[in-house]
Amino acid sequence: MSVSSERLAVVMGGGGARSAYQVGVLRSIARRHPRLLTPILTGVSAGAINTAYLASETGEFATKIERMREHWLGLTTARVFRSDPYSLLKIASRWGVRLASGGRKLAPQPRGMVDTEPLREFLCQTLKCENGALPAIAENIRSGALHAVGVTTTDYATGRSVTHVQSNGAPGWLRPNRVSVEAPLTIDHIMASAALPMFFPAVKVGESWHGDGGVGLTAPLSPALHLGAERILAISTRYERTTIDMTQPATNGYPPPAQIVGLMFNAVFLDLLDQDALNLDRINRLIEGLPADQRMGLRPVRLLLLRPSRNLSTLAGKFEPRLPQPFKFLMRGTGTKETKSPESLSMVMFEPDYIRSVIELGEEDGERRAAEIDAFLGGEQRPGMMVTGFWRV
Repeated sequence: MSVSSERLAVVMGGGGARSAYQVGVLRSIARRHPRLLTPILTGVSAGAINTAYLASETGEFATKIERMREHWLGLTTARVFRSDPYSLLKIASRWGVRLASGGRKLAPQPRGMVDTEPLREFLCQTLKCENGALPAIAENIRSGALHAVGVTTTDYATGRSVTHVQSNGAPGWLRPNRVSVEAPLTIDHIMASAALPMFFPAVKVGESWHGDGGVGLTAPLSPALHLGAERILAISTRYERTTIDMTQPATNGYPPPAQIVGLMFNAVFLDLLDQDALNLDRINRLIEGLPADQRMGLRPVRLLLLRPSRNLSTLAGKFEPRLPQPFKFLMRGTGTKETKSPESLSMVMFEPDYIRSVIELGEEDGERRAAEIDAFLGGEQRPGMMVTGFWRV
């Protein structure tokens, strides 16, 4: 199948364990386009992990995706964070002391709700890091297999969204509340981008503490645009509820913490991708209506946004009994059994059966939209969202 020569960017959003969905979608695409070139890669939160993996691997696209799938299927909760009773109780006691002491330093300062050192070790092994550095990314850039890769974090001290870029000379940017920094990517950048607020500990990058990049990223497509993308394939992990879904309450009575936190995660990390897609479509239409000499350097950029056809949070509830007992007890304390759509649970459901099901759904959705995806990759121009309506994405 023919593929457009226009520079393609793959943008992967956040979602914790739900980011396994991206692997399934890409695997479906790889079956039909095993040699697909993805010169620009950007990611945030758990999507940054997938981004870093694709940027670090060598070989054909299909081979990379198969390896990435194998690594995802090898994940367990214990390989992401310590879930034994001692570790959970130690961190919980530190939080208890801090809250009860009025902030006085009577115990070591708690950082997050869990210890993510196992994830660091897993990623170091998977991404072939050397003293925290990721040399394979530099090699892929030198060889021309990769043009640029961007991983976004949130600077907790300033609130700014920081996209850490490793490239062959892509221009940087400075915008209100978001900035790029050219630097060799390290395991710290990946861990910081994936650090769910409060739940996973922040990571020190340079002189500042950074956390999940989705918190302050008001324009999720902007890093790919700045890095020179001419076409963007964006993969969200958020299920867009139907009108019927929105009439069915997820809880009865007072909402438990799990429901509130889940809604916050969705709003902070995932909703803005939809708004950014609409904005891009509007700008494309404005640019196309202008003569070339009046476009002020702007160019139309085509977008295909893919998302799950089923609610990954509802799916997570079916696998909740398989979580490690201490962590399951902790999550149930937040009310994950009191909601039909446990969003927060789906983000930390790093269990093989759930991950496999999410990957399979991604493959199914990729096959279902195969004709549209192939047309997009082939360079076909189709009506934008303002013409076809929101549900096209």
